[in-house]
Amino acid sequence: MNLFTIAWKSLKQRFLSSLLTALSIGLGVMLMVLVLVMFGAVDSAFTQRSIAYDLIVGPKGSDLQLVLSAVYRMQPPIENLPYLYLEQLKNDRRVISAVPLAFGDVTQEGSFPIIGTIPEYFENEYMPGHAFRIRGKRINGQLDTIIGYEVARQNGWDIGSTFTIVHGGAESGHVHDEKFVVVAVLAPTGTANDRTVFLNLEGFYALAGHSKPVKEVEQRLRDFYAADPERLATAMEQIEAFKKIEAEEAGAGHDHAHHHHTTPDAMKEVTAILIRTRPDTPFDAFSLAAELQKGYQAMAVNPVKPIQKLVTGLLGNIQKALVALTAIIILVSGVGIFVSIYNSMSDRRREIGIMRALGAGRMHVFGIILAESTLLCIGGGLLGWIIGHSLAVASAPWLIRQTGLLINPWAVNPWEATLFPVLVGLAALVGFLPAMTAYRTNVADALSS
Repeated sequence: MNLFTIAWKSLKQRFLSSLLTALSIGLGVMLMVLVLVMFGAVDSAFTQRSIAYDLIVGPKGSDLQLVLSAVYRMQPPIENLPYLYLEQLKNDRRVISAVPLAFGDVTQEGSFPIIGTIPEYFENEYMPGHAFRIRGKRINGQLDTIIGYEVARQNGWDIGSTFTIVHGGAESGHVHDEKFVVVAVLAPTGTANDRTVFLNLEGFYALAGHSKPVKEVEQRLRDFYAADPERLATAMEQIEAFKKIEAEEAGAGHDHAHHHHTTPDAMKEVTAILIRTRPDTPFDAFSLAAELQKGYQAMAVNPVKPIQKLVTGLLGNIQKALVALTAIIILVSGVGIFVSIYNSMSDRRREIGIMRALGAGRMHVFGIILAESTLLCIGGGLLGWIIGHSLAVASAPWLIRQTGLLINPWAVNPWEATLFPVLVGLAALVGFLPAMTAYRTNVADALSS
Protein backbone atom coordinates (compact mmCIF):
# COMPACT_ATOMS: atom_id res chain seq x y z
CA MET A 1 0.00 0.00 0.00
CA ASN A 2 1.63 3.29 -1.08
CA LEU A 3 1.72 6.59 0.79
CA PHE A 4 -1.08 8.27 -1.18
CA THR A 5 -3.44 5.31 -0.63
CA ILE A 6 -2.88 5.49 3.13
CA ALA A 7 -3.23 9.30 3.03
CA TRP A 8 -6.50 9.02 1.08
CA LYS A 9 -7.94 6.56 3.64
CA SER A 10 -6.91 8.89 6.43
CA LEU A 11 -8.63 11.85 4.75
CA LYS A 12 -11.82 9.83 4.23
CA GLN A 13 -11.95 9.23 7.99
CA ARG A 14 -12.20 13.03 8.38
CA PHE A 15 -14.33 13.47 5.28
CA LEU A 16 -16.24 16.66 6.15
CA SER A 17 -13.20 18.46 7.52
CA SER A 18 -11.08 17.38 4.55
CA LEU A 19 -13.77 18.38 2.04
CA LEU A 20 -14.21 21.86 3.51
CA THR A 21 -10.45 22.37 3.62
CA ALA A 22 -10.06 21.32 -0.03
CA LEU A 23 -13.00 23.54 -1.02
CA SER A 24 -11.25 26.57 0.48
CA ILE A 25 -8.35 25.94 -1.92
CA GLY A 26 -10.82 25.26 -4.73
CA LEU A 27 -12.55 28.60 -4.16
CA GLY A 28 -9.33 30.53 -4.66
CA VAL A 29 -8.42 28.54 -7.78
CA MET A 30 -11.95 28.98 -9.18
CA LEU A 31 -11.76 32.76 -8.74
CA MET A 32 -8.33 32.85 -10.37
CA VAL A 33 -9.58 30.84 -13.35
CA LEU A 34 -12.56 33.18 -13.83
CA VAL A 35 -10.29 36.24 -13.65
CA LEU A 36 -7.89 34.77 -16.20
CA VAL A 37 -10.68 33.70 -18.58
CA MET A 38 -12.33 37.14 -18.53
CA PHE A 39 -9.11 39.09 -18.89
CA GLY A 40 -7.98 36.69 -21.60
CA ALA A 41 -11.12 37.58 -23.58
CA VAL A 42 -10.59 41.30 -22.96
CA ASP A 43 -6.92 41.07 -23.93
CA SER A 44 -7.80 39.19 -27.10
CA ALA A 45 -10.41 41.79 -28.03
CA PHE A 46 -8.29 44.84 -27.29
CA THR A 47 -4.97 43.73 -28.69
CA GLN A 48 -6.48 42.43 -31.88
CA ARG A 49 -4.55 41.41 -33.84
CA SER A 50 -8.21 42.56 -33.91
CA ILE A 51 -7.95 44.81 -36.93
CA ALA A 52 -6.49 43.96 -40.31
CA TYR A 53 -5.45 47.53 -41.13
CA ASP A 54 -1.98 48.98 -40.75
CA LEU A 55 -2.99 52.56 -39.96
CA ILE A 56 -5.97 54.63 -38.93
CA VAL A 57 -5.91 58.18 -40.28
CA GLY A 58 -7.84 60.90 -38.49
CA PRO A 59 -7.58 64.53 -37.39
CA LYS A 60 -4.75 65.50 -35.07
CA GLY A 61 -5.49 64.71 -31.45
CA SER A 62 -5.41 61.74 -29.11
CA ASP A 63 -4.24 58.54 -30.79
CA LEU A 64 -6.11 56.47 -28.18
CA GLN A 65 -9.36 58.35 -28.77
CA LEU A 66 -9.01 57.85 -32.52
CA VAL A 67 -8.59 54.07 -32.12
CA LEU A 68 -11.38 53.76 -29.53
CA SER A 69 -13.66 55.71 -31.84
CA ALA A 70 -12.83 54.16 -35.22
CA VAL A 71 -12.24 50.55 -34.15
CA TYR A 72 -14.12 50.01 -30.89
CA ARG A 73 -16.81 52.73 -31.19
CA MET A 74 -16.38 53.53 -27.51
CA GLN A 75 -15.47 57.22 -27.84
CA PRO A 76 -16.85 60.13 -29.87
CA PRO A 77 -14.76 61.02 -32.92
CA ILE A 78 -12.18 63.79 -32.64
CA GLU A 79 -13.31 65.73 -35.73
CA ASN A 80 -13.69 65.13 -39.45
CA LEU A 81 -11.32 65.09 -42.40
CA PRO A 82 -12.03 66.44 -45.89
CA TYR A 83 -13.22 63.77 -48.31
CA LEU A 84 -10.62 65.09 -50.75
CA TYR A 85 -7.96 63.82 -48.36
CA LEU A 86 -9.33 60.31 -48.80
CA GLU A 87 -8.83 60.62 -52.54
CA GLN A 88 -5.33 61.93 -51.92
CA LEU A 89 -4.44 58.87 -49.83
CA LYS A 90 -5.91 56.48 -52.38
CA ASN A 91 -3.47 57.86 -54.94
CA ASP A 92 -0.47 57.25 -52.68
CA ARG A 93 1.67 54.42 -54.09
CA ARG A 94 2.14 52.93 -50.61
CA VAL A 95 -1.61 52.50 -50.02
CA ILE A 96 -3.43 49.46 -51.40
CA SER A 97 -6.72 50.13 -49.59
CA ALA A 98 -8.22 53.27 -48.03
CA VAL A 99 -11.66 52.75 -46.50
CA PRO A 100 -13.58 55.79 -45.18
CA LEU A 101 -15.76 55.80 -42.07
CA ALA A 102 -18.34 58.51 -41.41
CA PHE A 103 -19.90 58.70 -37.93
CA GLY A 104 -22.69 60.82 -36.53
CA ASP A 105 -25.98 59.02 -35.88
CA VAL A 106 -27.46 56.13 -33.88
CA THR A 107 -30.42 53.85 -34.38
CA GLN A 108 -33.65 54.99 -32.76
CA GLU A 109 -34.08 51.51 -31.29
CA GLY A 110 -31.14 50.41 -29.18
CA SER A 111 -28.94 53.47 -29.92
CA PHE A 112 -26.46 51.44 -31.99
CA PRO A 113 -23.84 53.55 -33.83
CA ILE A 114 -24.37 54.30 -37.51
CA ILE A 115 -21.33 54.25 -39.80
CA GLY A 116 -21.29 55.31 -43.41
CA THR A 117 -18.76 53.34 -45.44
CA ILE A 118 -18.16 51.59 -48.77
CA PRO A 119 -18.50 47.90 -49.82
CA GLU A 120 -14.71 47.54 -49.71
CA TYR A 121 -14.96 47.56 -45.89
CA PHE A 122 -16.57 44.11 -46.00
CA GLU A 123 -14.24 42.82 -48.70
CA ASN A 124 -11.24 43.35 -46.41
CA GLU A 125 -10.59 41.12 -43.39
CA TYR A 126 -11.80 42.49 -40.05
CA MET A 127 -8.95 40.64 -38.30
CA PRO A 128 -5.87 39.05 -39.78
CA GLY A 129 -7.03 35.74 -41.20
CA HIS A 130 -10.72 36.44 -40.48
CA ALA A 131 -13.04 37.50 -43.29
CA PHE A 132 -16.58 38.81 -42.83
CA ARG A 133 -19.35 36.24 -43.23
CA ILE A 134 -22.45 37.99 -44.47
CA ARG A 135 -25.97 36.68 -44.93
CA GLY A 136 -27.65 38.81 -47.58
CA LYS A 137 -26.42 41.19 -50.26
CA ARG A 138 -24.04 44.12 -50.36
CA ILE A 139 -25.12 47.70 -49.76
CA ASN A 140 -25.94 49.35 -53.06
CA GLY A 141 -28.93 51.64 -52.60
CA GLN A 142 -28.79 54.81 -50.54
CA LEU A 143 -31.06 53.37 -47.85
CA ASP A 144 -29.48 49.90 -47.75
CA THR A 145 -27.85 48.82 -44.48
CA ILE A 146 -25.82 45.91 -43.15
CA ILE A 147 -26.29 45.26 -39.45
CA GLY A 148 -24.07 43.50 -36.92
CA TYR A 149 -25.05 40.27 -35.20
CA GLU A 150 -25.86 41.90 -31.84
CA VAL A 151 -27.95 44.62 -33.49
CA ALA A 152 -30.04 41.94 -35.20
CA ARG A 153 -30.35 39.87 -32.04
CA GLN A 154 -31.21 42.64 -29.61
CA ASN A 155 -33.60 44.53 -31.89
CA GLY A 156 -35.11 41.42 -33.46
CA TRP A 157 -34.22 42.66 -36.96
CA ASP A 158 -33.54 40.55 -40.02
CA ILE A 159 -33.21 41.03 -43.76
CA GLY A 160 -36.09 43.23 -44.90
CA SER A 161 -36.55 45.03 -41.56
CA THR A 162 -36.86 48.81 -41.70
CA PHE A 163 -35.85 51.36 -39.10
CA THR A 164 -35.14 55.03 -38.50
CA ILE A 165 -32.05 56.73 -37.10
CA VAL A 166 -31.47 59.65 -34.74
CA HIS A 167 -29.24 62.49 -35.87
CA GLY A 168 -26.18 63.23 -33.76
CA GLY A 169 -26.89 60.72 -30.99
CA ALA A 170 -29.67 59.53 -28.74
CA GLU A 171 -29.81 62.81 -26.77
CA SER A 172 -30.45 65.06 -29.79
CA GLY A 173 -33.98 63.79 -30.33
CA HIS A 174 -34.07 64.62 -34.05
CA VAL A 175 -35.19 61.56 -36.01
CA HIS A 176 -34.44 61.39 -39.72
CA ASP A 177 -37.45 60.92 -41.98
CA GLU A 178 -35.82 58.21 -44.08
CA LYS A 179 -36.66 54.53 -43.53
CA PHE A 180 -33.57 52.37 -43.87
CA VAL A 181 -33.72 48.74 -45.00
CA VAL A 182 -31.66 45.82 -43.71
CA VAL A 183 -30.19 44.00 -46.71
CA ALA A 184 -27.63 41.83 -44.86
CA VAL A 185 -26.66 40.59 -41.41
CA LEU A 186 -23.09 39.93 -40.26
CA ALA A 187 -22.11 36.67 -38.57
CA PRO A 188 -20.65 37.16 -35.05
CA THR A 189 -17.14 38.59 -35.08
CA GLY A 190 -16.51 39.33 -31.40
CA THR A 191 -15.66 42.93 -32.35
CA ALA A 192 -17.48 46.27 -32.34
CA ASN A 193 -18.83 45.36 -35.79
CA ASP A 194 -21.40 43.19 -34.02
CA ARG A 195 -22.93 46.32 -32.46
CA THR A 196 -22.81 48.56 -35.53
CA VAL A 197 -25.13 49.49 -38.39
CA PHE A 198 -23.43 50.20 -41.72
CA LEU A 199 -24.88 52.58 -44.31
CA ASN A 200 -23.91 53.25 -47.89
CA LEU A 201 -21.55 56.24 -47.67
CA GLU A 202 -23.45 58.14 -50.34
CA GLY A 203 -26.68 57.49 -48.44
CA PHE A 204 -25.02 58.90 -45.33
CA TYR A 205 -24.17 62.11 -47.18
CA ALA A 206 -27.75 62.35 -48.47
CA LEU A 207 -29.21 62.72 -44.96
CA ALA A 208 -30.32 66.14 -43.85
CA GLY A 209 -27.91 67.77 -41.41
CA HIS A 210 -24.87 65.83 -42.61
CA SER A 211 -23.52 68.72 -44.66
CA LYS A 212 -21.97 71.78 -43.06
CA PRO A 213 -22.57 75.40 -44.11
CA VAL A 214 -20.49 76.42 -47.09
CA LYS A 215 -18.59 79.12 -45.19
CA GLU A 216 -17.59 76.67 -42.48
CA VAL A 217 -16.40 74.15 -45.07
CA GLU A 218 -14.36 76.84 -46.85
CA GLN A 219 -12.62 77.84 -43.63
CA ARG A 220 -11.87 74.24 -42.66
CA LEU A 221 -10.38 73.55 -46.07
CA ARG A 222 -8.22 76.68 -45.86
CA ASP A 223 -6.92 75.55 -42.49
CA PHE A 224 -6.36 71.97 -43.63
CA TYR A 225 -4.65 72.78 -46.92
CA ALA A 226 -2.80 75.86 -45.73
CA ALA A 227 0.49 74.29 -46.83
CA ASP A 228 -0.86 72.98 -50.14
CA PRO A 229 -2.23 75.91 -52.19
CA GLU A 230 -2.69 73.77 -55.32
CA ARG A 231 -5.12 71.35 -53.66
CA LEU A 232 -6.83 74.23 -51.86
CA ALA A 233 -7.44 75.97 -55.18
CA THR A 234 -8.97 72.79 -56.64
CA ALA A 235 -11.26 72.45 -53.65
CA MET A 236 -12.37 76.09 -53.84
CA GLU A 237 -13.21 75.68 -57.52
CA GLN A 238 -15.57 72.82 -56.61
CA ILE A 239 -17.19 74.89 -53.86
CA GLU A 240 -17.68 77.89 -56.13
CA ALA A 241 -19.35 75.62 -58.70
CA PHE A 242 -21.55 74.19 -55.94
CA LYS A 243 -22.55 77.67 -54.74
CA LYS A 244 -23.49 78.61 -58.30
CA ILE A 245 -25.71 75.51 -58.66
CA GLU A 246 -27.34 76.25 -55.29
CA ALA A 247 -28.08 79.80 -56.35
CA GLU A 248 -29.61 78.60 -59.64
CA GLU A 249 -31.79 76.03 -57.86
CA ALA A 250 -32.89 78.59 -55.29
CA GLY A 251 -33.79 81.00 -58.08
CA ALA A 252 -35.85 78.31 -59.80
CA GLY A 253 -37.67 77.54 -56.54
CA HIS A 254 -36.30 73.98 -56.20
CA ASP A 255 -35.94 72.26 -52.83
CA HIS A 256 -32.31 71.17 -52.97
CA ALA A 257 -32.08 69.94 -49.36
CA HIS A 258 -31.59 66.35 -50.50
CA HIS A 259 -29.88 66.96 -53.83
CA HIS A 260 -26.76 65.17 -52.63
CA HIS A 261 -25.86 64.36 -56.22
CA THR A 262 -24.95 68.01 -56.74
CA THR A 263 -22.67 68.01 -53.69
CA PRO A 264 -19.01 68.04 -54.75
CA ASP A 265 -16.36 66.02 -52.96
CA ALA A 266 -14.98 69.23 -51.48
CA MET A 267 -18.17 69.57 -49.39
CA LYS A 268 -17.98 66.05 -47.97
CA GLU A 269 -16.15 64.86 -44.88
CA VAL A 270 -15.11 61.54 -43.34
CA THR A 271 -14.44 60.75 -39.69
CA ALA A 272 -11.56 58.30 -40.13
CA ILE A 273 -9.78 56.38 -42.88
CA LEU A 274 -8.61 52.78 -42.51
CA ILE A 275 -5.38 52.20 -44.40
CA ARG A 276 -3.73 49.01 -45.65
CA THR A 277 -0.24 49.37 -47.08
CA ARG A 278 1.73 47.00 -49.29
CA PRO A 279 2.40 43.79 -47.33
CA ASP A 280 5.75 43.15 -49.04
CA THR A 281 7.12 46.51 -47.82
CA PRO A 282 6.25 46.90 -44.12
CA PHE A 283 8.26 50.13 -43.91
CA ASP A 284 5.54 51.85 -45.97
CA ALA A 285 3.27 52.13 -42.93
CA PHE A 286 6.03 53.76 -40.86
CA SER A 287 7.01 56.20 -43.57
CA LEU A 288 3.41 57.20 -44.25
CA ALA A 289 2.68 57.72 -40.56
CA ALA A 290 5.83 59.81 -40.12
CA GLU A 291 4.97 61.87 -43.17
CA LEU A 292 1.46 62.62 -41.93
CA GLN A 293 2.76 63.67 -38.53
CA LYS A 294 4.68 66.50 -40.19
CA GLY A 295 2.06 67.92 -42.50
CA TYR A 296 -1.53 69.12 -42.70
CA GLN A 297 -3.95 68.48 -39.84
CA ALA A 298 -4.05 64.68 -39.95
CA MET A 299 -2.29 61.89 -38.11
CA ALA A 300 -1.85 58.19 -38.74
CA VAL A 301 -1.95 55.74 -35.83
CA ASN A 302 -0.97 52.11 -35.61
CA PRO A 303 -4.23 50.70 -34.16
CA VAL A 304 -2.51 48.17 -31.89
CA LYS A 305 -0.01 50.34 -30.01
CA PRO A 306 -2.37 52.73 -28.13
CA ILE A 307 -4.56 49.81 -27.05
CA GLN A 308 -1.55 47.81 -25.90
CA LYS A 309 -0.54 50.76 -23.72
CA LEU A 310 -4.07 50.92 -22.30
CA VAL A 311 -4.26 47.18 -21.66
CA THR A 312 -0.76 47.03 -20.18
CA GLY A 313 -1.03 50.19 -18.13
CA LEU A 314 -4.60 49.89 -16.83
CA LEU A 315 -6.23 46.54 -17.47
CA GLY A 316 -2.95 44.69 -16.97
CA ASN A 317 -2.55 46.21 -13.51
CA ILE A 318 -6.14 45.37 -12.63
CA GLN A 319 -5.58 41.79 -13.74
CA LYS A 320 -2.41 41.55 -11.65
CA ALA A 321 -4.24 42.97 -8.64
CA LEU A 322 -7.08 40.46 -8.97
CA VAL A 323 -4.65 37.57 -9.50
CA ALA A 324 -2.71 38.72 -6.44
CA LEU A 325 -5.96 38.82 -4.46
CA THR A 326 -6.90 35.28 -5.48
CA ALA A 327 -3.33 34.16 -4.72
CA ILE A 328 -3.77 35.54 -1.19
CA ILE A 329 -7.05 33.60 -0.91
CA ILE A 330 -5.23 30.42 -1.95
CA LEU A 331 -2.44 31.17 0.54
CA VAL A 332 -4.96 31.70 3.36
CA SER A 333 -6.59 28.42 2.36
CA GLY A 334 -3.16 26.80 2.60
CA VAL A 335 -2.89 28.13 6.15
CA GLY A 336 -6.28 26.50 6.79
CA ILE A 337 -4.88 23.17 5.58
CA PHE A 338 -1.90 23.62 7.88
CA VAL A 339 -4.13 24.34 10.88
CA SER A 340 -6.42 21.42 10.04
CA ILE A 341 -3.58 18.86 9.76
CA TYR A 342 -1.56 20.28 12.63
CA ASN A 343 -4.54 20.25 15.01
CA SER A 344 -5.29 16.66 14.04
CA MET A 345 -1.83 15.54 15.13
CA SER A 346 -2.75 15.40 18.83
CA ASP A 347 -5.75 13.20 17.99
CA ARG A 348 -3.65 10.97 15.77
CA ARG A 349 -0.68 10.35 18.09
CA ARG A 350 -1.96 6.89 19.00
CA GLU A 351 -2.63 6.09 15.31
CA ILE A 352 0.91 7.16 14.43
CA GLY A 353 2.29 5.14 17.34
CA ILE A 354 0.51 2.00 16.12
CA MET A 355 1.86 2.54 12.59
CA ARG A 356 5.37 2.88 14.00
CA ALA A 357 4.94 -0.23 16.16
CA LEU A 358 3.85 -2.19 13.10
CA GLY A 359 7.09 -1.33 11.35
CA ALA A 360 6.48 2.04 9.67
CA GLY A 361 9.61 4.19 9.71
CA ARG A 362 9.82 7.85 10.64
CA MET A 363 10.20 8.89 6.98
CA HIS A 364 7.20 6.73 6.07
CA VAL A 365 5.02 8.60 8.56
CA PHE A 366 6.54 11.91 7.42
CA GLY A 367 5.63 11.05 3.80
CA ILE A 368 2.02 10.15 4.68
CA ILE A 369 1.39 13.61 6.22
CA LEU A 370 2.95 15.34 3.21
CA ALA A 371 0.83 13.14 0.93
CA GLU A 372 -2.31 14.28 2.80
CA SER A 373 -1.49 17.97 2.34
CA THR A 374 -0.66 17.32 -1.33
CA LEU A 375 -3.97 15.54 -1.93
CA LEU A 376 -5.88 18.38 -0.26
CA CYS A 377 -4.07 21.09 -2.27
CA ILE A 378 -4.04 19.35 -5.64
CA GLY A 379 -7.52 17.86 -5.22
CA GLY A 380 -8.98 21.20 -4.17
CA GLY A 381 -7.11 22.99 -6.96
CA LEU A 382 -8.34 20.53 -9.59
CA LEU A 383 -11.91 20.85 -8.28
CA GLY A 384 -11.65 24.66 -8.37
CA TRP A 385 -10.19 24.59 -11.90
CA ILE A 386 -13.07 22.44 -13.18
CA ILE A 387 -15.72 24.54 -11.40
CA GLY A 388 -14.13 27.78 -12.63
CA HIS A 389 -14.13 26.75 -16.27
CA SER A 390 -17.61 25.19 -15.89
CA LEU A 391 -18.95 28.51 -14.57
CA ALA A 392 -17.23 30.27 -17.47
CA VAL A 393 -18.91 27.85 -19.91
CA ALA A 394 -22.32 28.40 -18.30
CA SER A 395 -21.99 32.19 -18.24
CA ALA A 396 -20.25 32.60 -21.62
CA PRO A 397 -23.48 33.04 -23.67
CA TRP A 398 -24.71 35.76 -21.30
CA LEU A 399 -21.32 37.50 -21.22
CA ILE A 400 -21.09 37.39 -25.01
CA ARG A 401 -24.53 39.02 -25.26
CA GLN A 402 -23.62 41.70 -22.72
CA THR A 403 -20.11 42.52 -23.89
CA GLY A 404 -19.89 41.32 -27.48
CA LEU A 405 -16.61 39.55 -26.65
CA LEU A 406 -16.04 36.11 -28.09
CA ILE A 407 -15.14 34.10 -24.98
CA ASN A 408 -13.49 30.68 -25.09
CA PRO A 409 -14.19 29.43 -21.53
CA TRP A 410 -11.88 26.42 -21.93
CA ALA A 411 -8.93 28.48 -23.15
CA VAL A 412 -5.99 27.85 -20.81
CA ASN A 413 -4.08 30.97 -19.80
CA PRO A 414 -0.30 30.49 -19.50
CA TRP A 415 -0.59 31.47 -15.84
CA GLU A 416 -2.73 28.38 -15.25
CA ALA A 417 0.20 26.17 -16.26
CA THR A 418 2.06 27.36 -13.14
CA LEU A 419 -0.94 26.84 -10.87
CA PHE A 420 -0.49 23.17 -9.99
CA PRO A 421 3.30 23.30 -9.47
CA VAL A 422 2.63 26.20 -7.08
CA LEU A 423 0.00 24.12 -5.28
CA VAL A 424 2.50 21.27 -4.90
CA GLY A 425 4.97 23.73 -3.36
CA LEU A 426 2.22 25.08 -1.09
CA ALA A 427 1.36 21.52 -0.01
CA ALA A 428 4.98 20.86 0.92
CA LEU A 429 5.16 24.15 2.81
CA VAL A 430 1.98 23.72 4.89
CA GLY A 431 2.52 20.00 5.42
CA PHE A 432 6.12 20.18 6.54
CA LEU A 433 5.59 21.21 10.18
CA PRO A 434 2.78 18.69 10.86
CA ALA A 435 4.90 16.03 9.12
CA MET A 436 7.84 16.90 11.38
CA THR A 437 5.55 16.59 14.39
CA ALA A 438 4.58 13.10 13.22
CA TYR A 439 8.24 12.31 12.50
CA ARG A 440 9.24 13.17 16.07
CA THR A 441 6.37 11.29 17.72
CA ASN A 442 7.67 8.97 20.50
CA VAL A 443 6.17 5.49 20.02
CA ALA A 444 6.00 4.61 23.71
CA ASP A 445 4.41 7.92 24.71
CA ALA A 446 1.93 7.68 21.81
CA LEU A 447 0.80 4.14 22.71
CA SER A 448 0.48 4.92 26.41
CA SER A 449 -1.54 8.10 25.85
